[in-house]
Amino acid sequence: MYIANEKRYDNMIYRRSGNSGLKLPAFSLGLWHNFGSGDNYDNMVSMLTTAFDLGITHFDLANNYGPYPGSAEENFGKVMKNEFAPYRDELLISTKAGYGMWDGPYGDHGSRKYLIASLDQSLKRLGIDYVDIFYHHRPDPDTPMEETAAALDHIVRSGKALYTGVSNYNAEQTKQMSQLMKALGTPLLIHQPRYNMFERQIENGLQDVLDEEGIGSISFCPLAQGMLTNKYINGIPADSRAAKSSPFLTKDGITAKKIEKIVRLNALAENRGQSLAQMACAWNLRGGKLTSVLLGASRPSQITENAGALNNLNFTSDELNAIDEILK
Repeated sequence: MYIANEKRYDNMIYRRSGNSGLKLPAFSLGLWHNFGSGDNYDNMVSMLTTAFDLGITHFDLANNYGPYPGSAEENFGKVMKNEFAPYRDELLISTKAGYGMWDGPYGDHGSRKYLIASLDQSLKRLGIDYVDIFYHHRPDPDTPMEETAAALDHIVRSGKALYTGVSNYNAEQTKQMSQLMKALGTPLLIHQPRYNMFERQIENGLQDVLDEEGIGSISFCPLAQGMLTNKYINGIPADSRAAKSSPFLTKDGITAKKIEKIVRLNALAENRGQSLAQMACAWNLRGGKLTSVLLGASRPSQITENAGALNNLNFTSDELNAIDEILK
């Protein structure tokens, strides 16, 4: 049985999520990749325990993470039972529903039937009585938002989740959902958008809505699927995600122009005494806009490296201007 590092809370920073009483670690661990049925279980245990030893208390899942869909929750459930059982009340465990999970008309999108049934399945796979945060994973244009909001409110009131959030909603959708949830008496805790140096759409209105509505935020893909590391500076490695024809990162997406920007960003990171990945993570947290940054990893050392960004979260105005100039 795993015994956690006694000093795990000494160096992590915890930020309050919006207007709530809940604090999230500055870095959280996502299980989107590398926790599926074909991945090494011992490596999963090492990544999760390494994260917790660093003060990362938040582990983020979804019903369809795998492959196969559901297998990431199953594997986390095994680690929860075998290693983390004594620490349940120190952990934030989140899951989501909104993408296709099972066949037929009730296994996708945003209906009350799908969301409640999906969470029931997730809890069985995870082997726990409740999740701390349950997200609607994406907006559903064919289901009235009032129905989705009512389902999320019911889920919290039933005790199956302590808080609720949304992911991939735009600014207008987020404001509408927030106002519906406030009227029901179950305010939205958090929004999970995609955000990194190359993808800054949330700056065009969404962050303003989150501030106005008192909602926290946690970014996914802060390293742009690995592009904001030194992995691609000298070309596309054979073992990289891009080389394996990932649907989320292709060779065509890593252009000479983008590599030039990565090289310049890497030089700036070196001048700050950081790796490019550390600087990219720190950049996400600049100005206090984000509550947490969601890290992905394939091995424990990546988690340790990225969490090292905490050693230098400050940027000078010249550094921020230089980054904007590179990204322009």
